[in-house]
Amino acid sequence: MDEKIVVGLDIGSTKVCAVAGRLIRNNKEQETLEVLGVGETNLTDGVAKGSVVNVNNTVNAIRRAVAEASNQSNLNIHLVNVSFSGSHVTSVKSSGSITRSSSGDEVQTEDIDHLLNDMYRTSIPADKEIIHVLPMDFVVDTETNINQPVGRNGVKLGADFQLITAQANAARNIRKCITRNNLAQDTMMLSALASGLAVLTDEEKYAGVALVDIGGGTTEMAIYYRNVLRHVAVFPWAGNSLTSDIQAGCKILPNQAELLKKKFGSANPGEYNLNEVVAVPGLSNRKPKDVLLKNVAVIIEDRLREIAALVQAEIIRSGYDGKLLGGIVLTGGSALIPGVELIFGRVTGVEEVRVGYPEHLEPNGRADLVGDPAYATAVGLVWAGYKTIDNRISFISDPNRIPEDQPVSPSSRVTYPPVSGTGVKPTGGTKLPEPPEPPKKGWFDKLLEALQPSRGNETDPY
Repeated sequence: MDEKIVVGLDIGSTKVCAVAGRLIRNNKEQETLEVLGVGETNLTDGVAKGSVVNVNNTVNAIRRAVAEASNQSNLNIHLVNVSFSGSHVTSVKSSGSITRSSSGDEVQTEDIDHLLNDMYRTSIPADKEIIHVLPMDFVVDTETNINQPVGRNGVKLGADFQLITAQANAARNIRKCITRNNLAQDTMMLSALASGLAVLTDEEKYAGVALVDIGGGTTEMAIYYRNVLRHVAVFPWAGNSLTSDIQAGCKILPNQAELLKKKFGSANPGEYNLNEVVAVPGLSNRKPKDVLLKNVAVIIEDRLREIAALVQAEIIRSGYDGKLLGGIVLTGGSALIPGVELIFGRVTGVEEVRVGYPEHLEPNGRADLVGDPAYATAVGLVWAGYKTIDNRISFISDPNRIPEDQPVSPSSRVTYPPVSGTGVKPTGGTKLPEPPEPPKKGWFDKLLEALQPSRGNETDPY
């Protein structure tokens, strides 16, 4: 058992999730992740398309999620790995090199670290910030296309890199939300890369695979080939786009559209008959509006086809079309929509499409709380404390990390409510002191509950 405990903090467009966990090694040297605590809170009007738009709302959501995770795990949480996303994220190809002091010694891991640290100083626009520096192929002297340079003799060490950048102001806002909660940040990681740590296998990353993370505000994709990250893309259409489409197409309110998507969403219109409807309450006591579930499925199918077409375009642009033997792995909350694999397979022409669930979770922990694709990023952020995105590089300190001893101004501090270690519910729904009154159920909620038993009792978090 690894005594180090890592906390992942996923700040999404619809929710904030904190997961505390630690690494377990059994006698066969197999590694699993024991989930110690999970905290989750809905986030409205705090993050839009991956970027913080309301700092106060986001700070409060983080506070509640971290407090619940702290309560469940009986930990005093102060250091987190945090996610970032947004349509402002870009991936830039660049190259760099260093001259080693002696050609008589073999290239060491420290030489690679030196080269990577140099790349963080690459000149980029003033409004951008480098979040990740990830190597692709190395060069030692005149020998090119080297996957692993360690152990080779040479004076000059170079490489082609993926520089993943974000708007500097967006990154600062995330850090502001962290420090105002009296937290320190160890690693900031692109959501799709964190999800990859949780759901992808080493075989898939070697054979070639496209990870597609369909979140609330953005869809991110990452292409791996020969265990190396080769391409990254972010689209500003995701789960919230499905909700907006249903709202506009069915002429209903946003919360009604979200409920329809969660309870009855499907990407297969053939699943419903023409006479299957749900009655949506009218405004101001007007008569209810009947919504055809087949129409809802058509709307969802159309938007998912559009997202799948964007994924296919990026696969072609990356140069790995036809090379991804591992296929496509879908994760994020919207990956749970029935029929989504079929849509992506048809549109992209990729035969192997699967939904990615967090893997290698210790069954003795709270694995049941984070076992579906909606929690892939949060779980991956915990894994990021124990393994790197690229096993050729060591853990390199984030140049923009927030150290644990960094002072926070008194006016910015957030005081956590007292938490107890008793009464933990198996669902992870630990209550904080003096919770707000839950909203009363309206006609629409009751109608959905009445119809739900015929379609199962599960609730999908997308």
